Amino acid sequence: MDDGSGMDGGPPEPPQQTAPAGILVTASVCATAPDAAAQLCQALGDGPFSRVVLFVSPEADLARLCAGLSQCFPPGLVIGCTTAGEISRNGYTEGEIVATGFPAAHFSTDCLLVPDLTRIDAQDLIGQLIRARVGLQQDRAGWDHEFAFMMVDGLSTLEDDLAAAVAAGLGPVPLFGGSAADGVRFGQTHVIWHGQAWTNAAIVMLVRSDCRVKVFNLDHLVPTDRRMVVTQADPARRIVRQINAEPAAQEYARLLGKDPGQLTTFTFAAHPVVVRVGGRHHVRAIQRMDANGDLVFFSAIDEGLVLTLAEPQDMVAHLDRELSRLSDHGPPAAVLACDCILRRMEALEKQMSGAISTVLRAHNVVGFSTYGEQWNSMHVNQTMTGVAIYPPDPAMPEPSCQKPHD
Repeated sequence: MDDGSGMDGGPPEPPQQTAPAGILVTASVCATAPDAAAQLCQALGDGPFSRVVLFVSPEADLARLCAGLSQCFPPGLVIGCTTAGEISRNGYTEGEIVATGFPAAHFSTDCLLVPDLTRIDAQDLIGQLIRARVGLQQDRAGWDHEFAFMMVDGLSTLEDDLAAAVAAGLGPVPLFGGSAADGVRFGQTHVIWHGQAWTNAAIVMLVRSDCRVKVFNLDHLVPTDRRMVVTQADPARRIVRQINAEPAAQEYARLLGKDPGQLTTFTFAAHPVVVRVGGRHHVRAIQRMDANGDLVFFSAIDEGLVLTLAEPQDMVAHLDRELSRLSDHGPPAAVLACDCILRRMEALEKQMSGAISTVLRAHNVVGFSTYGEQWNSMHVNQTMTGVAIYPPDPAMPEPSCQKPHD
């Protein structure tokens, strides 16, 4: 365990602080800048910070960045991951490094590295998380608000197992997170820990604060009456070979009224499938179609699963409405969010990126685009999940912890 210390294109702007001083401090720099680490250090200021979280474009030279960070920040202070796009003060952006500092005046954090996702010892992990929670409670007994944030290798295909194990160790603490990404290349993804870039690994950050917080999860998808059954699959590799006893891509295309040759990443983003779990629908997003007609998914899939086609609502109006609900008892000072790459792709395809960026700016959202999202014990897709952080004000009523309405 480490207790830490105390869009639309266009050239990136000079680094600067972008969140209210005293709550979260956020800055962004060009990912290919040779002195990116030094620029971030200068833009964030002296803190002191309990933790600094980086969302790093895959265009960055990770070895150089990590070396620079070790010169600017104390050991163990900085964690991060690679992205499929960033969310900065400008909304959707690409080719940047977005940094968020958690000031020690309002946040106490503890971090755990899961170094090998293929060898998760669930009981040991649960024990470490429980001890970390107890430690933070003892250190900040007067701070009653807590959440957990996770970043995980997005190509590991092990996020489902990890989320379930972590949630078991967190008890009532709400969890959100995102799967590290590699743009649209799907080649190699990384998390950053103690000045090194790790693959096949995950980082869990526990946070305790005197600021009120609300973890949320939202999507803009509505289930239709068109259903299908997975009749042949390779669950370990998240591959569906047959749907309704027919070749998977062929049957999916038929239900859409399309030819399999018309299926693209944008088609999958615009026409996702969902499963019903615990009274709610959760997206099982399709990543790609293989040459043999198999469908590869972003999250867990299995034979016998009933899939329902879903159709999107207007993403801009829905996002603005749901983020506005976070302000029902006063606006948050900042929102830290993990937003699925398929949402970004849909926005691009429908020429909504600029409008989405306007909404994100208006609601003070920063974060990154992911290969999948974690919400409590589940790994999900095509959602935005995150935490709204409010100024400390005990006189204000506690916000509901329920998911915003669809």
